[in-house]
Amino acid sequence: MKRRALLGGIGTVATGGVAGCTAALSNDEPERVVLDPQEDQLADSDDLAYPAYGQPLPEFELRAPLSGETIDGASLDRTAVVTAVFTSCPAECGILLRRLVGVQRRVAEARLTDSVAFLPITFDPERDDERALRENAESLGVDLEAGNWHYLRPSSPADAERVVEDRLGIGFERTTESDRLEGYDFNHAVVTLLANPDGIVERAYRGERVDRERVADDISAVVESFSAE
Repeated sequence: MKRRALLGGIGTVATGGVAGCTAALSNDEPERVVLDPQEDQLADSDDLAYPAYGQPLPEFELRAPLSGETIDGASLDRTAVVTAVFTSCPAECGILLRRLVGVQRRVAEARLTDSVAFLPITFDPERDDERALRENAESLGVDLEAGNWHYLRPSSPADAERVVEDRLGIGFERTTESDRLEGYDFNHAVVTLLANPDGIVERAYRGERVDRERVADDISAVVESFSAE
């Protein structure tokens, strides 16, 4: 596995101490975006492993086991929050998902529930079956009745790699050398994408401790802009 993919980091053009670089440095203004360039983006969007500001969200089609639906990323007509997790994760994934649940609640308070889709994709389909996903939702306080939170489950580990790593650029690597879990664990990047209804990425938030207020505000700005069209 390439280190660039695993870390979800900067490509060769951007290495060598340019961590302060942002998408605003690019001479090409992205089209069909609402938000201003992301100031804390690590590098120009073209130099990142995952899709970032101004780039199209890669196509994917995955089943949502808890609702029985199939979600087609190319056909979404809502603002989407997309990330990759595994529910057995003893630390970072739980932190991230709890924060996204907080965002879901803020979205509901702003009466934007029907305009937003939360799409956490598991890259551990062997363990993350329907029961595990439902238990995860219950433990985190996900409002499944709202109809805007869909756990997506690839059909196999190979399918997970194809969608999460190859298409979304969120690297992960299975390992048996971890002390955190019995059987196997994952080394993985933590990236959350915010895409507008046209399928263009507005934000790529790194790390599990996303700012709930910031994400909710970004969502509101995108939804309101598209609603005004």
